[in-house]
Amino acid sequence: MAVHRRSRVNALSEAAKAAAEVRLSAVLIVKDEANKLAECLASLQFAHEIVVLDSGSGDRTVEIAREYGARVVVNSDWQGFGVQRQRAQALATGDWVLMIDADERVTPELRSNIETAICSGPAIYYINRLSWCFGRFMRHTAMYPDWIPRLYPRTQAGFDDTRVHERLSNPQNLPERRLEGDLLHLVYDDVRHLVSKSALYAEQWAIARAEAGRTCSLLSAISHGLSCFVRMYFLRRGFLDGGQGFVIAVVMSHSTFVKYADLWVRTRPKPNSP
Repeated sequence: MAVHRRSRVNALSEAAKAAAEVRLSAVLIVKDEANKLAECLASLQFAHEIVVLDSGSGDRTVEIAREYGARVVVNSDWQGFGVQRQRAQALATGDWVLMIDADERVTPELRSNIETAICSGPAIYYINRLSWCFGRFMRHTAMYPDWIPRLYPRTQAGFDDTRVHERLSNPQNLPERRLEGDLLHLVYDDVRHLVSKSALYAEQWAIARAEAGRTCSLLSAISHGLSCFVRMYFLRRGFLDGGQGFVIAVVMSHSTFVKYADLWVRTRPKPNSP
């Protein structure tokens, strides 16, 4: 009996030792995030390393990142979100990557589940984002639930090179699981930020589609914009998010129209040179 107990204790010790050797890299791509970065990095202090790839900030983003112990690299050769995430991941050295943005915060519950997950074998883990917008948490309007793949083994998965709305590739067909605990997302500071951020994503989307040889009509732009509002405000019950839900649905439907209209403009015939 004593031998059995000793064997069991040794096995538990080996498991604990193995768990302690698993390293997590928190990885961020940033630009001009001085107002939000500190709280994000404070929530990431449990990671074994924090890697920040800055794309040319003009504020104190780099200084703040270093104050929180992050390893910072600056690369202002912007080629889209996908390429920038690939570059950032290449700087990491941990066994696992937690890809996170400056306007996101890891809650204590999510942290605990992340620490358990990285000791449970290779998998792609989806995390549920809960967005704070204009004074309330958005639990509808196509913003929640918002499951996104953010935790994965560094050498077995990574983001594609799409300019915007980049996707995590899973070439080894790892199991895909969901983690309990929300990732808080401070998504928009004000309406101006919402409009400008939506415009940036719309432009990047249109550029990528035009480069791929895609086209669209103005009628398609109008129909996509209208269907976006119907989906967000009615089908996804955005009306339950009050005035905030209405504002989000209107601006996002406008952004949807704009990205298709931008694509239409970019693919119009060019005049012949004189």
